[in-house]
Amino acid sequence: MSGVCGCCCGAFRPRYKRLVDNIFPEDPEDGLVKANMEKLTFYALSAPEKLDRIGAYLSERLSRDVARHRYGYVCIAMEALDQLLMACHCQSINLFVESFLKMVRKLLESDKPNLQILGTNSVSTIQVLSVSMCEIFCFLCLRIRMAGIKGLQGVVRKTVNDELQANIWDPQHMDKIVPSLLFNLQPGEGTESRSPSPLQASEGKEKESPAELTERCFRELLGRAAYGNIKNAVTPVLMHLDNHSLWEGKTFAVRCFKIIMYSIQSQHSHLVIQQLLGHLDANSKTSATVRAGIVEVLLEAAAIAASGSVGPTVLEVFNTLLRQLKLSVDYELTGSYDCTTMGTKTIKEHEERQLQEAVIMTIGSFANTLPTYQRSEVMLFIMGKIPIPGMHPTLINSAQDFTKHSVKNLMSSLHRVLQVTTGFQSTNMLTALPSSFLDPLLSFALLEDAHIRLLVLEILVSLIDRHDNLPKFSTISIISDISVLKLKMEKCSRQDNLFMKKHAQQLYRHIYLSCKEQSSMQPHFEMLYTLLALISMELANEEVVVDLIRLALALQDLALASEETLPVYNRCAVHALSAAYLNLICQLTTVPTFCQHVHEVIEVRQKDCPFLLPEDIFIEDPKIPEVLEKPEGEVLFQQAKVTEVLGGSGFNTERLATPYIPQFTDEDRLSKRKSIGETISLQVEVESRNSPEKEERTPAEEITFEALKNAIVDTVGMEEQERARRRQVVEKFQKAPFEEIAAHCGARATMLQSKLSQIFEITIRPPPSPSGTITAGYGQTQSRSVPVYEMKFPDLCVY
Repeated sequence: MSGVCGCCCGAFRPRYKRLVDNIFPEDPEDGLVKANMEKLTFYALSAPEKLDRIGAYLSERLSRDVARHRYGYVCIAMEALDQLLMACHCQSINLFVESFLKMVRKLLESDKPNLQILGTNSVSTIQVLSVSMCEIFCFLCLRIRMAGIKGLQGVVRKTVNDELQANIWDPQHMDKIVPSLLFNLQPGEGTESRSPSPLQASEGKEKESPAELTERCFRELLGRAAYGNIKNAVTPVLMHLDNHSLWEGKTFAVRCFKIIMYSIQSQHSHLVIQQLLGHLDANSKTSATVRAGIVEVLLEAAAIAASGSVGPTVLEVFNTLLRQLKLSVDYELTGSYDCTTMGTKTIKEHEERQLQEAVIMTIGSFANTLPTYQRSEVMLFIMGKIPIPGMHPTLINSAQDFTKHSVKNLMSSLHRVLQVTTGFQSTNMLTALPSSFLDPLLSFALLEDAHIRLLVLEILVSLIDRHDNLPKFSTISIISDISVLKLKMEKCSRQDNLFMKKHAQQLYRHIYLSCKEQSSMQPHFEMLYTLLALISMELANEEVVVDLIRLALALQDLALASEETLPVYNRCAVHALSAAYLNLICQLTTVPTFCQHVHEVIEVRQKDCPFLLPEDIFIEDPKIPEVLEKPEGEVLFQQAKVTEVLGGSGFNTERLATPYIPQFTDEDRLSKRKSIGETISLQVEVESRNSPEKEERTPAEEITFEALKNAIVDTVGMEEQERARRRQVVEKFQKAPFEEIAAHCGARATMLQSKLSQIFEITIRPPPSPSGTITAGYGQTQSRSVPVYEMKFPDLCVY
């Protein structure tokens, strides 16, 4: 009777329910009844308004079968749903999709791996997904990896639809998606599937490993990120690396950001760089290994990114890196991340030094991505961050150590910038080495620290070398024929001549004083020889050649006069340096008699005292005597002889015969870096030395170029006396009343006018007449007025 009722009632059931029931066979192993499935599909296409009811009924049957553990019918229901989704494209499809998503969610929330995978595989058949499904897929990434990753991949691929585009990049979703992907990228035990899928085991046809699939999914996600979504995509990566202490290993962090940099659009690269820099600042008080890991990632990211990776804030990038360099030095010296609480954390000095080296390498890597004009700005910016020596003489020892370490690191940064920027070759030395850069740079050439002095020399030769001649002077030696070196030389340009007129004496003086340093070793002398050689080829005119020869001869005199101040090795090295350079310059000048004199002296030294030549000095085991007797006679280069042989070839014999004396014996005049008080002190200093009380009338003497130069440069007084006098003047101007200062300045102006009148009276003289003088009546000589355009001014006064 019940069977009869069932048959009778079945006839009154809705047609869509009868069609759905007919697709299920009696034995689930027989699979979907295809004939009946075609009828159901035709009905859904003919009556699309019934599609939502079909979906709801299928969902009801699937829930009942899951509860009753009838998994075969569950698979048939999902297969039917997939086919209906593929066939139907009507407007009411969204209502059907809601039922589909309920079914998928039911499967994913099941504790059966095969049902979870079944639900995941069905995701790829539809064009619309709910963002809420991400949580389930993220959870699956931790349990059934391949299923969860494929689900997330499906979510990512559907973000092209407007319905999801605005939501998928929200932080609440990215904070779940990105860590789940990173978990599957991590190497180690975590990469193994914690709950192997029976379906995967049965198929055995997976070609991709979970890590490979995860990386592909991660790349797809990043590749779809727009400008405004980069931050939301990268921030979870930074947090994941922080939470799991993955910066210290560096390898995984570098791999993650390589994927990021290669996947995002190139014009967005600078956004990732800026986030990394901000994260580095936020972790400024963490351990050195963590900061070093972030810096290492920055280094790799800069190498991958395009030339515009630094973005619009170029100097801010370098400012952040230099600030981290300064903080690391501070931590290394104080031993604490907080200056007020010593020893709160254990700081390992070697780790801080490794961090400093990594920062310096990163600065060079960033500089390599910049165009030439921006590299010059970066070099000036770094130079502006270096503490100027001598400006703070009262610093305590710890502060002096901090300054010394800072100078060393910043100079290393400059050197690294020049090393990696191989294309940095300026045609104009006035722009490559402006006064704002050269003056402070040369001031570091006289510091006690030998490493800093060597860095200064390396920076100078890198900037001056514009024809790749630097590798040809890697060692100092006596070369009989320099043509084998194949040196590249060009005629000195007008800009280079102006540069040498402005800065030549500075360069000569620092070369001379560098040879007087007791701590100078073989690398220093090799760099000094290279610097002299490059100046001779890049910046030399006749006047410069004469001055360089005078300087080489002065170095020989320095070695002779430094028996008590310099060790034996240094004196021998200075002699060898002078000989090697004179051998080079004589062949560049191509004056046979000059070459003959130089070669004669070298031959005598080879026989009698080879320790005065570079072949015996600049080697791993120098051959120097225990006691160096003062060389005399034929083993020395004679200035009179050099003047004579070069004078016959048209060189300035008067200048050659004048021994070189280093100028600017006062501390370097960094006019653009001195304070107002120091500038006033220099002005009052000149006034005090030329006050009317001390003035004595002296007979007029002829004004020459050397006399004017010596008059401008003050060569008297010790450094301590100068500083004391300046402090007194500053205090006077700070404390004295206004009337007294005004009267003092008025008297100085009057004195300046009188001095100018004296100078004009001496220098403005009538040109000689054919008869020698103009004779007036009574045998008296009469001077005549000279037009301004006929006056001959000294070279120093002409711009």
